[in-house]
Amino acid sequence: MSDNELFQTLTRRKTLLEGYGHMTVRLSSANSYSYQKQDTTLRHYCNNYLHPQSLNTLGNETFYLFGDNAHEGWEDLLEMYNKPLYTLPGHLPALSFGIAGPGSGVPFHFHGPVFAETIWGRKRWFIYPPDVKPSFHPNHTTLHWLKEGYPKVKDDLNLYECTLAPGEIIYFPDKWWHATLNIDSSVFVSIFLSP
Repeated sequence: MSDNELFQTLTRRKTLLEGYGHMTVRLSSANSYSYQKQDTTLRHYCNNYLHPQSLNTLGNETFYLFGDNAHEGWEDLLEMYNKPLYTLPGHLPALSFGIAGPGSGVPFHFHGPVFAETIWGRKRWFIYPPDVKPSFHPNHTTLHWLKEGYPKVKDDLNLYECTLAPGEIIYFPDKWWHATLNIDSSVFVSIFLSP
């Protein structure tokens, strides 16, 4: 079994709940400018939050397991992750593990450079260069933007988009605007690069 296959096996829902269900995880609101947090157990999150996203739910009401989790207790799992061979000179990687339900995601935002890999499920990405701020409501979910905003900009030559399947990875540079939409329940790893 390859390292990638082993990591996929370890991140199956049943296996995650058996090994890590008792652990406290920090959820973040899916809102561009709000940083609300909630702590819960992984088991409670998987059993109560991984339902399909509603179009009527606001971003600050949508809590999502991505980033912002202390690595204590996750080290053995994250050590099994086979990081991409790509690097950015002068930058150190920081891993972020996430699990999300269908239709969830993070609306447009930006940060430093990152690699992001989908382990399970499919994840759609919408990306704009740093000098082109996308039009979006900061408290609408990506699903809401897809229905209301995307039809108006789908032919914009500044908009880049793709869908990552399991095992596929994306890189985008510093300060590129991006929004994500989990098409299925998904498991993903982001590798944030900091100088």
